[in-house]
Amino acid sequence: QVQLVESGGGLVQAGGSLRLSCAASGLTFSSYTMGWFLQTPGREREFVAGIACCGRSTYTGDSVKGRFTISRDYSKNTLYLQMNSLKSEDTAVYYCTVRRGDVRTLAADYDFWGQGTQVTVSS
Repeated sequence: QVQLVESGGGLVQAGGSLRLSCAASGLTFSSYTMGWFLQTPGREREFVAGIACCGRSTYTGDSVKGRFTISRDYSKNTLYLQMNSLKSEDTAVYYCTVRRGDVRTLAADYDFWGQGTQVTVSS
């Protein structure tokens, strides 16, 4: 079965950096579009960034544009999110997700999810 395991979250000071990883198994990695979403208590999951399966096009949400970079390593079946210039408002649980087809910004359009990793940015 499909498994997505996130890692790399933690506590960081504002202005600092973190790199999240998502190890994928149980699927043909190169056939899936992948994405990162964040969620804070009481709110819907919000699109952070996505990377297409085949053309490798990337898309980034407006709130993180210029600070976060999504990438994937096909040899390791791993998705990454490099997070720079972190702000307190980036504090959230970050989820890795996959779908077939193009990058979408709605969580409901994705098929499988990881368990999430907590990112806390202190001001």
